[in-house]
Amino acid sequence: MEIILENWPMLLGGIGTTIALTVLGYGFALILGTALAVCRVSPIPPLRGAATVYVEIFRNIPLLSLLILIAFGLPDAGLLLPYFWCGVLGLTLSSAAFVCENVRSGINTVPIGHAEAARSIGLGFFGVLRYVVLPQAFRTMISPLVNVFIGTLIGSSLCAAISVAEITYVTQQLNIRTAEAVLLFLVAGVIYLALSLAAASGGIALEKALAPGRRRRPTTTQAMMGAQQA
Repeated sequence: MEIILENWPMLLGGIGTTIALTVLGYGFALILGTALAVCRVSPIPPLRGAATVYVEIFRNIPLLSLLILIAFGLPDAGLLLPYFWCGVLGLTLSSAAFVCENVRSGINTVPIGHAEAARSIGLGFFGVLRYVVLPQAFRTMISPLVNVFIGTLIGSSLCAAISVAEITYVTQQLNIRTAEAVLLFLVAGVIYLALSLAAASGGIALEKALAPGRRRRPTTTQAMMGAQQA
């Protein structure tokens, strides 16, 4: 355990990099995936086809292969990116495919009558999505999207393959110096578990807060005022 205490600053740096990779990769994936989902349900066949092709490609390419292709393929094409941003790009492209399918599934849970009613009062395709469909669908998407977030978090460990100094990479470097693989990777696993559980807990709290029919309980002061008025 002394090894962990002595090298805790390095591990903290790795945790910070892992969180940054996950938040940035997932944030961009949420934007791209939502746009792809809109294309998947749009009335324009070319958009539907292009989004479908994207999802099928990036959902079936191993993330490790994608990261290596980006990190070492882009320089050959004349585009130089720091390895950190190569990791963010790889996580974004991969996670966006899963976000797209989850958002599309959420959209399909909204009764068609709601969309038809919105169209009957003059809302166009994007207006129906923005004001009617997506707000309702979001409640059903929370749990699947949290799962994608956790998948992005776990997937960020593969960025060690392109020398991004996240948790796994730092653990590998410490293992080279100390030869304490079991202890170091056990600690790394516990860190990933803690981060995943924190994300899952946040998702559950958000899901409960946005549950249909949820009402705020009256405060004691409000109850007493109501009793006095009665």
